Amino acid sequence: MINLKKILVILIFSGANLSAIAQVKLPALVGDNMVLQQNAKVNLWGWASPSEKINIQLGWQTAPIEITTNTDGTWKTVVETPQGSEKKYNITIEATNKIILHNVLIGEVWICSGQSNMYFPLGKEDGTWKTGVINYEEEIANATYPNIRIFTVLTKASPKPLDDVTGSWKECLPSNVKTFSAVAYFFGRNLHHKLNIPIGLISSSWGGTKAEAWTSQNVLEENPDFLSILETDANNEKLYQEKLESYYSNLKKERIDNNNDLSKTELKKPKKEDNKTSYVLYNAMIRPLINYTIKGAIWYQGESNAEQSYLYRSLFPAMVKNWRSDWNQGNFPFYYVQIAPHKSQNPDIREAQFLSLKNIPNSGMVVTTDVGNATNIHPLDKQTVGDRLALLARAKTYNEADLAYSGPIYNHIKIKKERVQLFFDHANSGLVKKGEVLKEFEIAGEDQLFYPADAKIDGNTVIVFSSKVKNPVAVRFAWKAVPEPNLFNKENLPASPFRTDDWVNQTAKKE
Repeated sequence: MINLKKILVILIFSGANLSAIAQVKLPALVGDNMVLQQNAKVNLWGWASPSEKINIQLGWQTAPIEITTNTDGTWKTVVETPQGSEKKYNITIEATNKIILHNVLIGEVWICSGQSNMYFPLGKEDGTWKTGVINYEEEIANATYPNIRIFTVLTKASPKPLDDVTGSWKECLPSNVKTFSAVAYFFGRNLHHKLNIPIGLISSSWGGTKAEAWTSQNVLEENPDFLSILETDANNEKLYQEKLESYYSNLKKERIDNNNDLSKTELKKPKKEDNKTSYVLYNAMIRPLINYTIKGAIWYQGESNAEQSYLYRSLFPAMVKNWRSDWNQGNFPFYYVQIAPHKSQNPDIREAQFLSLKNIPNSGMVVTTDVGNATNIHPLDKQTVGDRLALLARAKTYNEADLAYSGPIYNHIKIKKERVQLFFDHANSGLVKKGEVLKEFEIAGEDQLFYPADAKIDGNTVIVFSSKVKNPVAVRFAWKAVPEPNLFNKENLPASPFRTDDWVNQTAKKE
């Protein structure tokens, strides 16, 4: 006689065993339409059942790759990629299930990160931005580049490190690119035109965020200089909890006073800005990316750190070192934008970025004093910014010959009686002024009082003087929130603001 109860028990346990077999799963970055770094050893990784065998077939080689997952179900393997080209590949990953990745390209991959000026989209985005970039409708209409692939990491904060992000690779088409980072797009488009190979762009950015949010917890905790940041976070959390308690207390009182009719109350619940807290964006939006092999990174951030610009001198290089260490690809290229003039900013944050050129190996800085907007912290000329970032990459990473990639960078000073001579890097072709006279130079003596100065170009140097300063010792250039400097090199790239002194500045006093 058939024991139906026994059969039912067997089926139940069989179903449980079947459901316990985890199918192979991939992170968001490893998907259709992705670009893998050319001529490199790149990682493929994911999850499956513990000790499960996985077969991987690469479209560019005949021999399959066979691996076994770890006891915790994770797996990662290194594969070699060929020279980049327009050829499209499939990748098949098979275990108890089969995943076929379609339309994969081999080319150059860049991480694009920062705050709102990196996040700023090519076009309007659901009313968040008043407008898109200059000529955004035309730019979007012409943005059909199927060999440029774009990936936007969904904004998310986490107190703990995460293993994956939300997002997907897309071909660069008008319908996809309008909400993508404008600076990243123009950077990638320039590279694509000049290198004639596929470009992969991963945008991981969020408006209003600080550098410490993009830095790992251990880096912040191990450096005594950064303890003040963590203490501020703790104080802000305490203050938020106090506001929250007050809100609920007042809400309870309103309910009693209004006989539980909450429609009569206008209390607003306090908002918590989790995205500004230390290391939460690193955890959620950078750490999950570090397995993905890249060529380099571009960065546009600093506005939210302006009030602690002196600390930014060490925080920013520490963040870059943190990323490079975790990616384990050596000192990969890191190119960044010196923030544009704006009424809410100070010259000290631009100086911190200027000084970082010496403290961050294999780096480069784009100057934007000529494309800022005193009343709009999101200047609309993102084309110039993206193109200048691409100049850095083309010259320093891809070794394009005889390509000027930087405006004049102050090097040293010589004092000649009542005059000061300034020497610059990236000025060998000569210096030029846009306008009748050079602007934004100031000069001071030992009393540390600065006066507007006359300035004139002398070959690839600048001579500065003033009748009010007989014994000059220091010069400052474009040292204000909204300068309007007009010193360029002959390649039409602007000079960075600078000062020759190291006198304690106002921001340092506040810190």
